[in-house]
Amino acid sequence: MSQPKIKLDKLPNMKPVKHTITVMPELEADLKAYAKVYEKAYGEKVDITALIPSMLAGFLASDAGYKKAKRELA
Repeated sequence: MSQPKIKLDKLPNMKPVKHTITVMPELEADLKAYAKVYEKAYGEKVDITALIPSMLAGFLASDAGYKKAKRELA
């Protein structure tokens, strides 16, 4: 039997990768403040470790210079 052709692409590797980071006290304070603002905006308390991946993804997605360089690397 031949391999079926379906519209959905193969799912990417979705296994999380753990990173440990150290931040300066000023950034820690800003992250805590952001978590408070998030809670006020959405009525849901979240730990800063849950926010950081989305914040990093948003930063990379909005960096035009990075996106151009990444395309050139590919």
